[in-house]
Order: sequence, then structure tokens, then C-alpha cells
Amino acid sequence: MSSLRLHKVLKTLLNHGIDELVPRRFWPWYMRLWRLSLFWIPNRHKKSPRGQRLRLAFEALGPVYIKFGQMLSTRRDLLPDDVALELAKLQDRVPPFDGAQARASIERSLGGPLEHWFTDFDEKPLASASIAQVHTARLKDSGQEVVLKVIRPGIQKVMAADVSLMGTFAALAARLLPDGRRLRPKEVVKEYQKTLFDELDLLREAANAIQLRRNFEGSDSLYVPEVYPDLCRKRLLVMERIYGIPVADIDGLKANGTNLERLAEKGVEVFFTQVFRDSFFHADMHPGNIFVAFENPQDPKYIGIDCGIVGTLAKEDKRYLAENFVAFFNRDYRKVAELHVDSGWVPFDTSVDEFEVAIRTVCEPIFEKPLAQISFGQVLVNLFNTARRFNMEVQPQLVLLQKTLLYIEGLGRQLYPELDLWKTAKPFLEDWLKEQMGPKAMFRHMKANLPFWGEKLPELPDLLYDNLRLARDWQQRAMLREQEQALAADRRSQMMGWQILAASLLISAAVLLDKVHWWLPAALALGALVSWIKALRK
Repeated sequence: MSSLRLHKVLKTLLNHGIDELVPRRFWPWYMRLWRLSLFWIPNRHKKSPRGQRLRLAFEALGPVYIKFGQMLSTRRDLLPDDVALELAKLQDRVPPFDGAQARASIERSLGGPLEHWFTDFDEKPLASASIAQVHTARLKDSGQEVVLKVIRPGIQKVMAADVSLMGTFAALAARLLPDGRRLRPKEVVKEYQKTLFDELDLLREAANAIQLRRNFEGSDSLYVPEVYPDLCRKRLLVMERIYGIPVADIDGLKANGTNLERLAEKGVEVFFTQVFRDSFFHADMHPGNIFVAFENPQDPKYIGIDCGIVGTLAKEDKRYLAENFVAFFNRDYRKVAELHVDSGWVPFDTSVDEFEVAIRTVCEPIFEKPLAQISFGQVLVNLFNTARRFNMEVQPQLVLLQKTLLYIEGLGRQLYPELDLWKTAKPFLEDWLKEQMGPKAMFRHMKANLPFWGEKLPELPDLLYDNLRLARDWQQRAMLREQEQALAADRRSQMMGWQILAASLLISAAVLLDKVHWWLPAALALGALVSWIKALRK
């Protein structure tokens, strides 16, 4: 990190009064002295709320900090609501870099002139974001319209330096903030670093998009553009160009005659299908990554792009999560508490009774509202916050799920304010649980494993014989160990008897020979005793 960049970051934070968010009583003397030495950098946002100060500071610091603020806005388990809501307003508006640089980067990635593979390449970017920007072209062989996503030049070096500085600030925050231990700023920065650097690998994004497209092939709910893997590189992604209405453009959707209620419901269905059917979900579904197809507006279809961040769930997590949701729908807080303990999300020695009371205390006031007015995502946030007080460890897969659910619910309510997410989700989850836990599920599992069992069946007699032989050998070795231990105990007992006898003789000799040079025979006797013990041990 250059001293110039460090100076700019510190000046920006102080200009926005970020240092004043930490009460002075928690500052050590050297930090107070440091702040006094910078009296010439005033706080220019004294009257602004804390969340707004933080948002404006991130916007002034640039792309890496903007994305960090966006990530923080989804961590409702860590931040106060006013700060999280303000950070959610961060928009990734980044000036584009020169199109000639983009062309040069593409040619370096492909190893030749761009015209070998593409025609009609437009140096003017179609879109620009913090990590990459997108240009349009056509495939030379087929004439298919495509978009080329190119990583920003030098962004990796900038990101590494800024993330390193964030780590320093996080360590300070952990020490100075009153709630520093609970907020775990160092872990948050480490999580952000992994997510950020994963997005730099466009081959990873290409693989995610191919998998998501395969999962929804033939679906009338979600379309994922085709990726051209032969042309993709670590710093270059080539995929089909799509045309659609941005999902945040409500006026455009209405002008196209889109059934907004059906669109909102489909969004919920797509999310739960990804999570529970596929265990593979798009975890960056903010409005900038979602479009709606022009065709068939009464039964609209989503178009999803930018698959750089995806989440997965283990089979056990899916089942426990689905049972948690259904228990919440039924207000069965005892079941929720038991599931958290059974799943290992909270320590096994947690008092189920106390945990149940804590969950009820948080959730009952929420359920006094009509279901259509209850935020499903907020209930999940409250659940995790309550579990945190009972030493629940952060589950990375659940954090991504929570973030995505908040996006989906916010989007659904924006499209159709009367959306009852509970009504849409409950039948889906109940049906999924029946399929996973009923007799049909057991039959499907047996049928799926039948080839494996058929292959292993001829080996069963040999496996049984080998295990019986191992058990017999183990039993014989155990008996030998017992006999050796008994012999060793007898030897130690005999040795102790001789030691007592020798000690008695030494004492008697010392008493009888209490005249001059009495110690000489005693020393000789002691030497003989030591030699005898060594011989006995052998």
C-alpha cells in the first residue's frame, strides 16, 4: 500500500467523521494523540447520520470499497438496521476504461488478433462495473451476437492493496469498537477478500453459468445465456448477448404488459428451486443482474447473468433449513430450537427450553402482523441473531442464503407490494419435505443405489471373512497385551520388595557403622543396589 493511497483513505474517512463513530472513551492515548495531530482534516458531515457518512465515504473511496459496502449491507446479523439500509443504496457506478485497452486485453487472453474470432467489436462498452466491463461483438463463424466481459487492467493490484488496508482497519475496529468481538471485523474482511478475488477468475464464472443453465434448461421461469467455453479465459468471458427489460424498470415492465404478480411469484419459485432442488443458487441476484424477457408478458421469464458468486447447501443443511422454515410457518418454536441443536448450528449442550423462549420472544411480535406484511428475510435475520446469542457459529452457506433471500424478497415486494412470500413458499417446502422424507424418497434412494449394491454384493463374503479374521486377531493381540501387562506388574512388585529390603539394610549399616568412614560401606551397598535393579529390568 503506497503512502499516498493510505493518506487518501485516512483523509476520506476523517472527512466523513468515521472516527467519531467510536466513542472516545474506548480510544487508547496514542490514538487520541494521533487524531489531535490531524486537526487540519475536519469532519465535513457532522450533521449526517452514521449510515449516510459510511455510504458517502465508501463512494468516495472507489470500486473496492463500494463492493465492500454492498457486501456489508447484506450482513443484517452484524450491522444495525439504519447502517445496513443506507449501505444498500450503494450503486456500482464506475467510469469505463478505454476500449483500446479492452481490445488489447482480449487479444492477450486469446493469443492473437481479435478479428480471428469476432466481427463488429464495439470499443464503446455496453456496461462498466468495478471489476470488469462488457463489450459487444459477433462470432465470426456463426454471426451470433455475444458480449465479452473483460477484467479491468491493474485491478488485482489495487484490490490487494485496498483489502490489506481494510485488514489493518478491521484489526483496529476489533480493539476499539465496544462490540468489536461480536462484529468480528477481521473475519468479515477475510470473507470479503475471498469473494472479491473469486470474481476475478472468469473461468469460475463461466463454469457457474454453464451449471445454472443446465439446471434450468427448458424452464419457463429462468433463462441463463449460453457461454462459449472455448473462448473463455481467466480474464475473459464470452457469452450470448441477451435482450430484456431490467427488472428494476417497473415502468418498462408495465408498458410491456407484464403480469407483475406472476413475475414476483416466479422469482420466489426460482429461488427455492435453486436452493432445494439443485443445491446450487445464484448468490448475487441484485436488480442489475436480472432482466425480464419481452416475450409472453403474461407468463414472464427471468434472464439471469453474472454468476460470479454462487452458493451451495449440503443435503443435511437443506433438510434442516426446510424443516426450520415450515416450523416457523406453523409457529412451532420448540421444533426450531431442537433443529438448531440437532444440526450442530448451536452447541449440543444448549438449553432447548431457554432457546425456545428466546426465539418466541423475538418472533411472536412479528407474527402479530398480517402474513403479507411480514418480511421472510427479516425473520431469518432475527433467527440468526437470536442463535448468535447462544454461540451459534457463522455458517458461510447460510450467510449467502440470507443475503440472496433478502434480495429476492425485496425485489418481489418492489414488483408486487402485496406479495405474500409465506403463502408462495410454504406449499413448495412442504411438498419438498414429503418427497425427501416419505416412503417414495426411501424407494428412490434404494433404486439409485441399486447398481452400487449389485456391484458390491459378490464381495460381501470376502468382506465378512476379512472382518471376522481382523476381529479374531484383534482379540488375540488384546489378550497378549493383558498378559504382558500382568507380567510387568509382577516384575514391578518384586522390584519394589527388593528396593525396600535394600533400603532397610542401608539404614541398619548406617546405624551400626556410625563411626569414622561409615559412609563407605553405605555407598558400596547403594551402588550394588543400583546395578541389581538395572539387571532386573533387563
